[in-house]
Amino acid sequence: MKALQYASFGGAIEIVERGLPRPGPGEAVVAVAASGLCRSDWHAWAGHDAGVHLPQVPGHECAGVVAEVGAGVARWQPGDRVTAPFVNGCGVCPWCRSGQAQVCPDQTQPGFTDPGTHAEFVTVRAADTNLVGLPDGLSFDAAASLGCRFATAHRALTRRAVVAPGEWVVIVGAGGVGLSAVMIAAALGARPIAVDRNPAALELATRVGAEAVVTAGPAALTQLIELTGGVHVSLDAVGSAATADLAVRSLRRQGRHVQVGLVAEDPVVPLSRVIGWELSLLGSHGMPAVDYPALFRLIEHGLDPAMLVSRTVGLAEAATLMRQPSGEGEAGIIVLHPNRA
Repeated sequence: MKALQYASFGGAIEIVERGLPRPGPGEAVVAVAASGLCRSDWHAWAGHDAGVHLPQVPGHECAGVVAEVGAGVARWQPGDRVTAPFVNGCGVCPWCRSGQAQVCPDQTQPGFTDPGTHAEFVTVRAADTNLVGLPDGLSFDAAASLGCRFATAHRALTRRAVVAPGEWVVIVGAGGVGLSAVMIAAALGARPIAVDRNPAALELATRVGAEAVVTAGPAALTQLIELTGGVHVSLDAVGSAATADLAVRSLRRQGRHVQVGLVAEDPVVPLSRVIGWELSLLGSHGMPAVDYPALFRLIEHGLDPAMLVSRTVGLAEAATLMRQPSGEGEAGIIVLHPNRA
């Protein structure tokens, strides 16, 4: 099969021929129809994640069709239309059994610990725990954004921050996760504000539901406070010291901050304000397969992930784009079709 692969951190990303994967017990092999290009892929390639094995096939968001299942798989069969979270739980630990596979101590992740989804086929471990059936009306391109971007934003806002209608929600970073968060916050009846330095991203944020947008820079915090009096919920979708600090300082008293953007180094957090204002600091790491029905219900009621798919590319262009952090100049979500050169 054809796949993208890099053999060194920060090195060349090449189109290679790899053997067709075969499923082991409990596993499924998925023929990848679409795979999202995500900022996390860049973090892995850049060497920011100690769990990445080399050589590595990148990619962790996919949608496609089950090609083959291994012994013991009960819920899936060849031909099923599926996606999967980017965190694959082991399926047997107490966390997985309680529906919290996103924090499984023995988790695996395509594109990080395992070969990823920027390939014609990918293996999904513990398929009965991790595979998700797709609604008939949801395209593969739109579904490819669910495994990381929309799923991460959905769990961060609904399960971690528990956003309520009417609350101000500031989303720092209008890349794929941030724009997904804007759309989900709006669908929940909240009042989303997007912060970014990219005018095209802010314009797209407005189109998909942001009540207001703020250009990142020295005046951003003042503008947010003047507009809202302090937000109820902040979400950092970038993962830098500056963006995390802005998100936390934009909160009103007893506000909730959710960190989803991956960080290369842990930023300094204003803990004196966290204590005095009784702020809540929350991490959020993807979303388990059992939580997808709630996201699908939002889609049934009008949330349209396809609005963020800016274009599709083949393997060669994806290899070039992967070397650029998501959000550098282009708004929306780019989707790879791995059967295209």
